[in-house]
Amino acid sequence: MRILIAGAGPAGLYLGYLLARRRPDWRIRIVEQNARESTFGFGVVFSDRALEFLRADDPETYALITPQMETWTDLTVVHRDERVVIDGIGFAAIGRLRLLQLLNERLAGVSLAVDFERPLREKSEIEKHDLVVAADGANSFVRGTEDFGTTIEPLTNKFAWFGTTKAFPTLTQTFVATEHGHFNAHHYRHAPDMSTFVVECDAATWQRAGFAAMGEEASLAFCQEIFKDTLQGHALVSNRSIWRNFPNVRNERWSLANVVLIGDAQRTAHFSIGSGTRLAMEDAIVLSNCLFEFDISRALIEFETRRKPIVEKLVAGADASGAWYERFPEHMKLAPREFAWSYIQRSGRIDPARLRKTSPRFVDG
Repeated sequence: MRILIAGAGPAGLYLGYLLARRRPDWRIRIVEQNARESTFGFGVVFSDRALEFLRADDPETYALITPQMETWTDLTVVHRDERVVIDGIGFAAIGRLRLLQLLNERLAGVSLAVDFERPLREKSEIEKHDLVVAADGANSFVRGTEDFGTTIEPLTNKFAWFGTTKAFPTLTQTFVATEHGHFNAHHYRHAPDMSTFVVECDAATWQRAGFAAMGEEASLAFCQEIFKDTLQGHALVSNRSIWRNFPNVRNERWSLANVVLIGDAQRTAHFSIGSGTRLAMEDAIVLSNCLFEFDISRALIEFETRRKPIVEKLVAGADASGAWYERFPEHMKLAPREFAWSYIQRSGRIDPARLRKTSPRFVDG
């Protein structure tokens, strides 16, 4: 079987590895428009038990990646300079580039390599394959070659994805009020000496602060000043850290003929719930299993049947979380502890009863 995988993010790389591991006779090609070692952003965060979903079927990949992840068991919310710790909310993180390097190592182990700096420009380039997998992200070229019933609705908040050499002990949400408006930073360490630092603000604050007229360097300096107490002398680091609006990508159809969407090409999940990379890798697992069990047409139908209920549940939580952030200046009127309660219940996935079991110190406090 001739398979083209567009995109060398976690979804595309892991799918290529899973397919080649089981079916070395299949002709699998992975193309990526960017250069090797080129990736946007800093760390990726996983909620709950991180890569536990790999342990049973792929213990080698689990054993390769897990020891290199930073982990913690508490979450911290900072509001009005008061730190509220919510115990029992576990997360793990790893640098995005490091994760891609490790997945490329797995590919090399099954004699498969990515064709880097190979952008797809014409529909004819994907037509000579038995299966085409769109793993090329929210702005997927492959998705645009067919009518999948795609909608892309940008959220109104602006965010920029920075890094910093300050290593934070937990995933922390820091909220600050300034003369320009309200800001939030999502920050967590993704390596022993490096943290991700995502700055977010509402559109009105972004305009008043003058970001529209700033370049990348000026924006970094401005954000560094806003969060100087949080950074404690450490600098922010940029990696194409431009201001963006988060795109809610949805598709009525997951596949058409022999083309299937996975990862962010199929749907996006707001970064505040830490499930995007996990969803992408789980897509790869389920799609590969379906391809081993059925012919292509049936496999693509079965893939959607198996994944859709799980994806819809997680995406609903991500949408609720994203909606909470869209109104976070309004929530900041609450006192710190009440604010933390609002924050931790924002996705609808954690109710007071469950919170008492997972976070007894926070609830009792």
